[in-house]
Formats: sequence, structure tokens, C-alpha cells
Amino acid sequence: MKVLELLDEIEEIIDTSSGFPLTGKILVDADEILEIVKEIRMELPDEIQQAQWIKDERQRILQEAKQEHETILKDAKVQAEALIENDDITVKAKMRADEIMSIAEANVKSLKMSTFDYIDSILYNFQDKMDQLNAVYFQDMFSNLQNTFEKINGTISENRSEIKDMIHKTHAENRD
Repeated sequence: MKVLELLDEIEEIIDTSSGFPLTGKILVDADEILEIVKEIRMELPDEIQQAQWIKDERQRILQEAKQEHETILKDAKVQAEALIENDDITVKAKMRADEIMSIAEANVKSLKMSTFDYIDSILYNFQDKMDQLNAVYFQDMFSNLQNTFEKINGTISENRSEIKDMIHKTHAENRD
């Protein structure tokens, strides 16, 4: 990840800079630091695009799961209607339809939960990396960049909240 390499470069500049005795302050080349900050700003849109891709991918996966669920339900209904010719067949058809519905719902719920876990894991890791970058490198020096991290984390937190809401909703549906 290019941003982390640039942050390592800033850290190395700070570590190797000469200090002023008794002050705890160091002397750094402002132009060199500002050039690295410019490169970081150019790289950040890629990171933001990755977060957007994750969000879009989550939506696509959920849509596919919903379509698969609807297809399975339609197939189950068609099979059940075809078997309604006499009582024994009707009873067996209803049992089979219930079984198919149960399996389909279990598969959809499992797919949803796996998707939620996967997306939440990606978002959590991304949020953690953003928190680390913010805490270590930009606390005092780059308030502008800090605001950008906070906006990204806000979006990620909202996405995680959406995922958690979907999880809770799915759990509530499971209880019904």
C-alpha cells in the first residue's frame, strides 16, 4: 500500500532528523515533508475507491442472494402446484415444499451472514488501519488530513452499522 510506504518515509525523516537540545523538538525539511503529504493525498482517492468498491460489492452480493431466494421460492411453488392432483400427493408435496423452503431460507440466511461477516471484517480492518494512520502520523501536523480520515471512518462506521442492522434483522427474521 503506497500510503503506508509514504508514512514510513515521514517516520524515517522524523527519526533521523537532528534535534534541539532540551526542547524535544527536531528540525525537518518542510519541503520534503510537504512533498510526501502531496503524494499521500494523491494516493488516498485509490483507498476511498476501494472502500466504495467494497460497498458496491456488498450490495451486489445481497441482490444476488435475494434473487436466488426468489427463484428458489418460485421453483418450490411450481413444484407444489404440480403435485396437487390427489390428497396423498398433496400432503407429500406440501411436505417437500416446506422442506425446499426451509433449505432455501437456510441457504439464503447462511449466505447473508457470510457476506455480512466478510464485509464487516474488511471494513473493520480498513477502519483499524485508518485509526492507526491517524493516531501515529497525523495527530498534530496534518489537521486537514485528519478530517479526511474521520470522514472515511464515519462512512465505514455507517456501513458497519448498516451491516449490523442487517444482521440483527436477519436474526429477528430467523426467530420468526
